[in-house]
Amino acid sequence: MCGAPAHVRFVPIADIQPSFDHLVTEREQRRGHARDARPHSKFLYNRGMNENLFTELSAWMTHAGLAGTPETDIVSVFCDRCVAAGIPLDRAHVFIDTLHPVYEGRMFRWGYSPNESPVHEYGRTSSEGPAVSGPVSLDEQATDMWRRGPFYNMLQTGASLLRRRLKTDTVDEFSLLPEWLAAGMTDYVAIITRFAPEGAIGEMDAVYSSWGTRAPEGFNDGQIATLKHIVPSLALAIKSVSLARMTRTLMETYLGRDAGQRVLSGRIVRGIAERIDAVVWFSDLRGFTRITDTAPEQVIPLLNDYSDVIVSAIHEHGGDVLKLIGDGTLAIFVTENRLHACNAALSAAIAARRGVAELKKRRTAEDKPITDMYLGLHIGKVFYGNVGSRERLDFTVLGPAVNEASRIAAMCRSVDQPVLMSAAFANVGDIKHRLLSVGRYALRGVSHPQELFTLDPDAQGAPMSALGH
Repeated sequence: MCGAPAHVRFVPIADIQPSFDHLVTEREQRRGHARDARPHSKFLYNRGMNENLFTELSAWMTHAGLAGTPETDIVSVFCDRCVAAGIPLDRAHVFIDTLHPVYEGRMFRWGYSPNESPVHEYGRTSSEGPAVSGPVSLDEQATDMWRRGPFYNMLQTGASLLRRRLKTDTVDEFSLLPEWLAAGMTDYVAIITRFAPEGAIGEMDAVYSSWGTRAPEGFNDGQIATLKHIVPSLALAIKSVSLARMTRTLMETYLGRDAGQRVLSGRIVRGIAERIDAVVWFSDLRGFTRITDTAPEQVIPLLNDYSDVIVSAIHEHGGDVLKLIGDGTLAIFVTENRLHACNAALSAAIAARRGVAELKKRRTAEDKPITDMYLGLHIGKVFYGNVGSRERLDFTVLGPAVNEASRIAAMCRSVDQPVLMSAAFANVGDIKHRLLSVGRYALRGVSHPQELFTLDPDAQGAPMSALGH
């Protein structure tokens, strides 16, 4: 697609964007017709036409990547414009690995019926890497498809492009091909767009794409060359959007949902903190040191199981987990309405205890060590923001209310209660009607004795059995 040198005019994005607005309407119209009924003969390859269309498409993808356009829309517009330029596409897969605690990556599909999702998230396909404690959960179906697929073969051979004409006597070579043949595809092309080593992040080191057609003659060499030429622009747009999503995921995973969003919004200056009113949740696990000493190989699987239950309960009721400190969990519930925050924290406490009770039954049946959760709840003013050195910051909560919540949780062992709340918490709204006083206690580091409360087993909506006591 090279020609004589020419003067290049940078077209404003505003001039490019409107030319794609009609694609949604065209796409919806095509969904009402069988793809193999499309008159391929009208899409004859024309060098001049393709040069203009693909230049325009590259500019649009640059804009889409910078704007954070959803990957499904980027892939859809890309495929529609390729069809308009004379490449007889009928099916496409584009996928990229990522850094996510559950999913290994996401695949975007084009050319399927409207009732089939254009996005598929796949789990772990490899347990390779540093030694880990405990098993790595693999997506068995995805792993099998991957290892028998064309891309795994290409990575072994170092190839960047693979083509296969689809016939009954050739489709068994790779796992994906029988499905594409059954869908009427006659030709298959796979492309790997690799990143430079310094451009890779974790497992995100390439964009993988598959392209299929129903045209009886398949793709011609010029169409494959054009795909190979234009797919890197698509890969760059997909990588840009995926990196933004990955960054949000990592921030929320390691800092917490609210703290992660605040950091991404620019709250990264050391010493900048906001004084907020919050319910402070501090919980830990009973006998954790004993389990660590007697069954060290069980520590990480145990923490993962209990954290799943506790963190899920907090999130489901609107709280934000800020730290996992060994076996401890620090979280906050923030709202302009104090009563709403306290009720949300109580609901999360009950849900967590129920989840822990079910987890204990399951682990007991599997002959695994079990424990229980102690929880302290307090409400007060805290500083919420950045603290640390110039090179290492932490976005967290600080203040006497945080210290008191930790001390209250530690008192659970002394008074033999799974959940304890401060008087400040109990005095919010009508919360105290659901609680019982367990007496006044001196808390380490707190100047005056504090009256502590636990849930009343006879209070409506707060059965003590739900707390596992």
